[in-house]
This record gives sequence, C-alpha cells and structure tokens, in this order.
Amino acid sequence: MDWDHLRVFLAISREGQLLAAARKLGLNHATVSRRLDALEDSLGAQLFVRRPAGSTLTAAGERLMEVAERLETEVLGISEELRAVAAEVSGAVRIGAPDGLGNCFLAEELGALVAMHPGLVVELVALPRIFSLSRREADLAIVLDQPTDGRLVVSRLADYSLSLYAARAYLEREGTPRNAEALASHVLVTGVEDMAYSSALDYAALLEKTPGRKFRCASVVGQLEAVKAGTGIGILHDFAVRKDMGLVRILPKISYRRSYYLLSHPEAAAVRRIVTCRDFLARRFREERRRFLPGG
Repeated sequence: MDWDHLRVFLAISREGQLLAAARKLGLNHATVSRRLDALEDSLGAQLFVRRPAGSTLTAAGERLMEVAERLETEVLGISEELRAVAAEVSGAVRIGAPDGLGNCFLAEELGALVAMHPGLVVELVALPRIFSLSRREADLAIVLDQPTDGRLVVSRLADYSLSLYAARAYLEREGTPRNAEALASHVLVTGVEDMAYSSALDYAALLEKTPGRKFRCASVVGQLEAVKAGTGIGILHDFAVRKDMGLVRILPKISYRRSYYLLSHPEAAAVRRIVTCRDFLARRFREERRRFLPGG
C-alpha cells in the first residue's frame, strides 16, 4: 500500500474536503483526487461518500482510518529513531490545554523545555475547548474530565483549587461581602454558561444562581483580567493569582477542587519528542503541586 496515498486519505478524513486536504498537504486538488481514486481501486472499496459540502467516511473508510493512524504513528516513531543526531530531540509537538492553564502556567513553563532542546518546536494551543487526538488536533492534550472510553493513555497531572477573588480597589469601593447571600449586591464575573465545554466548570453555578448584576466572559483569562480591573467578584484559579495583582481572596469557606489529566495516543510512546514533552509536563506539575493546591 502506497504511504503517499494513505497520507492523502488521512488528510481528507481530518479536513472533510478534498480541497482543504490539498492545501494541508501542499498538493493540487487533482493530485489528491487521483491518489484517492488509486487507493480505492487498490482496496476495491469506496472510502468516502463525496458530496459538494464535503466527504464523509464510509464503513470501509472508518476501518481503514484505525489502521492508517497506527501506521502514521509508527512511521513517526521510526523517523525519530533514524534521526542523524541520536541525542537530539527535535520536531514539532502540539500541546492542547484549557486557556487558563495554558496562558497562566504553561506559556511560561514550556520555554524552559525549548531551551533544553533547541531542535524541539512546541506549539501551545491554549483555548477553552476539547481537542481531538484522533484528528491530530494535538499530540498531547490536557483536559478537565477524565475520558471513559477511547484508545488513550491517561495520567492525572495535578489537582487544583479555585476560590472567590476581588480587586482590593473594588472591595474598598463596594465593600466586602460577609457571606454567600451578600454576593447578590455585587457585580459577579462568571463564564458564559452555554459555552462551557466541560462538566468540571460547574463551579460557576454558584455565581449564576446568585441574584445580582453579571459580567460574563467565555475565557478564564478574560475573567481574571475583569476581576483585576475591579469589574466585580469572580471564581479564579488559585495558581493564576499572583501577589502583585492586587487581588484579595474572600469568603475562604467557598472553594472548589478539580483535576487536570494528560492524554496521549498509546503509539506516542515510540515518538521521542512527544515522550520528552510528556515527561517534562509530569515533572513540572509534580514540582509545582503546592502552587496548584496552596491550601492543601
């Protein structure tokens, strides 16, 4: 089976369109179509239902997808082993992470990893969303909910806590609430409920169900900046709050504990650059556990 044909097959299945796959691979549309035809002819099976709006996998295509992804990972692993400089870790690794963790912790930490391995290119994608490893949206993904199915290697990175905060200037202006009921007289900074992508974000329900004025922001970093600016009171990640931000923790009995999980493909154990990144993350989270659980 021609590996170039399989590369085309994988690109189409992930992009959903022949034209988009062609752009991804740096080929023209005709070449992509010709290689897909050749692959289907060699297998004697139709792999996609082709429509003007896009291409969807047939049952035969779904089966080939499983095999092609395993082969792809094996090829990547062999490439790692055959690099001219055996001691050098090089190539690109994409890490998907929640925006709060990505922007308030990983962005500053991963620079040290790149400094240790000049040939390594780390792509940090810090967004409030779920990343699909099967579609190669990321090589490693940090998530809030532990997966219950799928062929993934899952490890618990760290537990972390969240608490109520307000800017010192805001409290001087509006007063400090003495209990949860008193929050009703304040501006509450919270997320956008219908854009929540994880059940672990349910801590926002406290502020949503409390009467009063609301300022909603879909991003964790946006909520942090709004609270810093004195907009109102919000539930923030304790590890993201620094002493120089002018923030005060209030109502300390209200606290939440959640977990981060690291995901990767089983076959990634053969890809040295991914293993290097995974080991680095595990070590740094272990070393910084008190930052993630300052009251623990």
